[in-house]
Amino acid sequence: MAWDFETDPEFEKKLAWMRDFVKAEVYPLEVIASEVDDGQFLRLIRPLQEEVKRQKLWATHLPPDLGGQGYGQVRLGLMHEIEGASQWAPIVFGNQAPDSGNSEVLAHFGSAAQKEKWLSPLLEGKVRSCFSMTEPNTPGSDPTQLSTTAVLDGDEWVINGHKWFSSNGMIADFLIVMVVTDPDAAPYERASMILVPADTPGVKRLRNIPTMAGEHERFGYGHAEILYENARVPQENLIGRPGEGFKIAQARLGPGRIHHCMRWLGVSRRAFDMLCERSLQRQAFGGKLAEKQTVQNWIADSAAEMQAARLMTLHAAWMIDKQGPGAARKEIALIKFFGAKVLHDVIDRAVQLHGSLGYSADLPLEEMYRHARAARLYDGPDEVHRQSVARHILGGYTAPEGIWPREHIPTRREAARRKFAELLEHHTANL
Repeated sequence: MAWDFETDPEFEKKLAWMRDFVKAEVYPLEVIASEVDDGQFLRLIRPLQEEVKRQKLWATHLPPDLGGQGYGQVRLGLMHEIEGASQWAPIVFGNQAPDSGNSEVLAHFGSAAQKEKWLSPLLEGKVRSCFSMTEPNTPGSDPTQLSTTAVLDGDEWVINGHKWFSSNGMIADFLIVMVVTDPDAAPYERASMILVPADTPGVKRLRNIPTMAGEHERFGYGHAEILYENARVPQENLIGRPGEGFKIAQARLGPGRIHHCMRWLGVSRRAFDMLCERSLQRQAFGGKLAEKQTVQNWIADSAAEMQAARLMTLHAAWMIDKQGPGAARKEIALIKFFGAKVLHDVIDRAVQLHGSLGYSADLPLEEMYRHARAARLYDGPDEVHRQSVARHILGGYTAPEGIWPREHIPTRREAARRKFAELLEHHTANL
């Protein structure tokens, strides 16, 4: 197994450009976003998006024939780490969720006609998309219980169901909807994905659900509650083949979790920098906060946890690049729950050190903190990922025979005596 912890010089130049660009051009968007409307915000980001395209860093998650760069998951991960530091960087770089995941679905599973009608405008930034899977009446942790249905009537799918937390649902031009097309099939072969134009009769976008994330979900971004009441779409709007919904979802979510975890590290690093700077700035009880042992522990623990999460995530990305998402299922599940905890804990320490200032909205920490709580829920709750990891690990073990553990010393002692009997007898004879 070969390991390399370096990026090639040319790609490192791109990363360096991204770091400077995000700090100089994207960070200021955070301050002004609350003072402008949707149209004004789009005018602000258009020049930034054009500059990203000139740098050939636009939509890098896709292959070159679709306007991307064909970067593997390791390189994408390093880029997402930089973008994650600001909530507006992904849209500037053309890989914001859920559009990035939806574009990958269409790129890998969509028909030629679907790519022309939906993918090309999506990549050009002319339309927006939504991923509509979660339901209020079935557990998101067990998607085999999905209840929204699509029944083929002639040459049309008729969709009925109730969805919520459909990201970008209120502003999307089209939705990718996870529906049950064969209720009698095996649990993981019941569902399919179907493209639904947002203006389809019967698609009722009720509201953006208020969340802990609060007012940051500006310009219509957010998580929508949607009713599908006899919504009819052409048969050719099916993505892939019937029953491939879970297969497509796994292909979408595996790399997506790498991107999430690396973005969380970008947020963590920004909070960590604030923690360190404030500890050197603030005086209390006869000295700087940086001189207090508790604060030093916070800094050391945060650095160690971020480094561990970063290496774990890049290792998972490396496995995907080498062997595909299926081979990295355990590693992807590991980083999902571990990375979410690191994100929360680092931000929490930074808030604590800043005191009332950290709790206030005068710093981005309080918004980061609210975001961090959602990380333990979306793309599967921590508990499901822990269970998945445990199953994978236990699959490599077998129970010892008999009543004693394999490491039982009295049992091992007798076996060891038999193993070394001849040598021991020879030694005794020589004495």
